Amino acid sequence: MDKKEKPKGKEVGRREFLKGIGGGALGTAVVPGLLKQEGIREQTIAGVALRTQKMISMRVNGKEMVLKVDVDENLLTVLRDRLHLTGAKRICDRGECGGCTVLLDGEPVHSCRMRAVEVAGRHVTTVEALGPSAAGEAAALHPIQQAFIETGAIQCGYCTPAQILVAKALLDRNPAPTEAEIREA
Repeated sequence: MDKKEKPKGKEVGRREFLKGIGGGALGTAVVPGLLKQEGIREQTIAGVALRTQKMISMRVNGKEMVLKVDVDENLLTVLRDRLHLTGAKRICDRGECGGCTVLLDGEPVHSCRMRAVEVAGRHVTTVEALGPSAAGEAAALHPIQQAFIETGAIQCGYCTPAQILVAKALLDRNPAPTEAEIREA
């Protein structure tokens, strides 16, 4: 190889190298102490942190749930993949579309943007709590669900659960909203 030719592949300059080891040193020095303060369990192999987990308790649709969650796991993932509550939809995963909306202590939130550990000790309501039970018991639809059906407001249906929950939160706060308040909600 000619001295002027450089080997192919990714080159790392001095600045990138120093940034890399500086971030690693900071993480090694600071993160373990923060995890201990939060009561978070860290899984390691040969001293290398793989994932950090924490036990949380939250009330979901009126039932107390105790779960071990990854500290960076979002609420949407916990609801859909672990609790099998699929009313909240994974669409944009950026908190822009609202398809993942659930009620947190009665207020609409984008569950894709909430870490599950932030929900510890709080009340989560999904659309599954409003209609007939999953156990197959005969039950009436929630009045908002019935109104959506009667007026053809379901469109394709994918984001309908989120719209129903937002409407419920509004009507719980204000049973007689103005048209402007409805549009704002």
